[in-house]
Amino acid sequence: MHILIAPDKFKDSLTAAEVCDAIREGILLYNSNFDVITIPMADGGNGTAEILTSNTGGAMHTVPVHDPLMRKIKASYGISGDGKTAFMEMAAASGLELLKDEERNCMITSTFGTGELLLDAINHGVDSIIMGIGGSATTDGGMGMAAALGFQFTGEDGKVLDPVGENLIKVREIKKPADFSSLSGKIRIRVACDVENPLYGKNGAAFIYGPQKGAGEKEVKILDEGLKNFAVHLKRFSGRDVSHIPGSGAAGGLGAGLMALLNGELVPGVKLVMEETGFEKHLEGIDLVITGEGKMDIQTLQGKVVHGVCKIARLHNIPVAALAGSMLLSPEQLQSLPVCYAASITTGPMELTQALKNARELIRNAAWNLVGLFCAGRE
Repeated sequence: MHILIAPDKFKDSLTAAEVCDAIREGILLYNSNFDVITIPMADGGNGTAEILTSNTGGAMHTVPVHDPLMRKIKASYGISGDGKTAFMEMAAASGLELLKDEERNCMITSTFGTGELLLDAINHGVDSIIMGIGGSATTDGGMGMAAALGFQFTGEDGKVLDPVGENLIKVREIKKPADFSSLSGKIRIRVACDVENPLYGKNGAAFIYGPQKGAGEKEVKILDEGLKNFAVHLKRFSGRDVSHIPGSGAAGGLGAGLMALLNGELVPGVKLVMEETGFEKHLEGIDLVITGEGKMDIQTLQGKVVHGVCKIARLHNIPVAALAGSMLLSPEQLQSLPVCYAASITTGPMELTQALKNARELIRNAAWNLVGLFCAGRE
């Protein structure tokens, strides 16, 4: 039997590569003669850069940057084996996990550190950049990112504004850097994005994601008005109105900033990772695909790894089975994916801490059971 393993990470317990190893161990424990291929997956969030870097035989680079509150930290991104492509996650420099709960305040946080990652990659001579933009702590429209590259944002008095969320509403002019020609059009930037929110409005960056980043009701309204003002100046600068493009509101408007200022392309995260890893070409001759993630819920149906794997496998009429740390989907919802089998890896009542601690063993055992059932069904 030929089996392809392509899961996402199990958050807070195992990386996607570690999940692959655990599933593979369970399969080979059932039958050591089975042919197993592993492709760790991601949707543009945490783990994407390392997966894509490893896939190309590249290496991770650690550089000094500024965190969302402009404190000096170190962040890593990858460069492909041929040196032509950089893989990065904005959360490494500008992510919510870099802040304590009491430090969350997207009125004053900035994507400046993300721009520093971009600048370092550009200085390494890459001609393509892939950036995952999940998990941001910011709502600055990408002002900080652009400021690190030499852009300036000025107010009514002509003075340069600090590139933070509360100043979006004050922007009156965007000034490009002196070396803008070296940035514009010469480096392809693809943005792995798994949300479809516009830049502003009731479904925009401020209203939907501002509260989890520390914004109260008053701040959300200020930020939304700021993003609306910023959209006017992005259009004036680029000649494009990107504000209503699905995903322009991702990462606090970083999606819009990357499109308008650097001609970035927004791409569904799972689709991008699948293309880069050559997922579809590995399906030839495969009898079963096994995927999974830490929690399968309604978001799974909206473009996450499991959904992406099922979509492509279905085109090749290959059955897909899924394992999850927590299974919150009904049979009807699972049929819509579709999967031939789906189950939680837990074997009974269990504390979360215990499940996280024993995740590898639980996944291995669940894979053994899964393959046994599948083989029995084929006899």
